[in-house]
Amino acid sequence: MKKILFPLMAIAIFVAFYEQNREHPNKIITGLAIVIFMFGMMKLSAKTPSKNQDEDDEKI
Repeated sequence: MKKILFPLMAIAIFVAFYEQNREHPNKIITGLAIVIFMFGMMKLSAKTPSKNQDEDDEKI
């Protein structure tokens, strides 16, 4: 899954920056690129364990 997310996120950010440099940027394309990037970040960060996970387990 990571192998797909990293290039997809890189392409989305490239498209967002490219659209902003045009004379008349399309807000829909920029918005979709940001949504795709944020979705990828959400998927990648969901697999990262919490820093305080050990402390939470002890309280339970």
